[in-house]
Amino acid sequence: MCGRFTLFTAASRLAEVFLPGEAPSAAPRYNIAPSRPVLTVRVSPSGGRREFATPRWGLIPPWAKDASIGNRLINARAETAAEKPSFRRAFRERRCLVPADGFYEWKKDVTGKHPFYIHRRDGSPFAFAGIWERWEGIAGEAVETCAILTTAPNGLLAPLHDRMPVILSPAAYDRWLDPSVRNPELLAPLIGPYPGEELEAYPVGKAVNDPATDDPSCIRPAGTA
Repeated sequence: MCGRFTLFTAASRLAEVFLPGEAPSAAPRYNIAPSRPVLTVRVSPSGGRREFATPRWGLIPPWAKDASIGNRLINARAETAAEKPSFRRAFRERRCLVPADGFYEWKKDVTGKHPFYIHRRDGSPFAFAGIWERWEGIAGEAVETCAILTTAPNGLLAPLHDRMPVILSPAAYDRWLDPSVRNPELLAPLIGPYPGEELEAYPVGKAVNDPATDDPSCIRPAGTA
């Protein structure tokens, strides 16, 4: 799964990588948790241009009567997202990129759960495969939300968890964002496990366990001051 991640790359660099000329308003974040706003890149609902947007993490399907369902829908399995009622419309029509610098996973053993931080070896930002939705409550309030796709783990992640977030290669961004591509078979090649040799994982301290802690201490290697 993917339950916490980071995004602290400078806004100018994010614009360079994901949307030249459109620097986002993005403060450094070291512990992005569900129910919080997350930076995304998508095709604007009002036209064909791309834009940065900040939906809330935890997808609320358009048919939901209660917004609280979003608390349980932070991830969507890549293998079934095109079929599940909660995700299938978004998978076909409302895909997005979720920029990140890294993410956390917790390894379970007899002594408890131990957090690890995973990032690209070269330190560059990347994008999770995301989907988003627009939900309107009974009072007519509009809420935009999103979910991150997950897939089987690569060799690096397998000892930590049986799932990992889908990390897209830059070559896949155009197809993933293209709203005219609705056939799941055309998207399936994009959403497999990311090569483990391009990632690094190391144990971190338990500061990240508290969603209120959002500073560089979250990614500090365990056992260091």
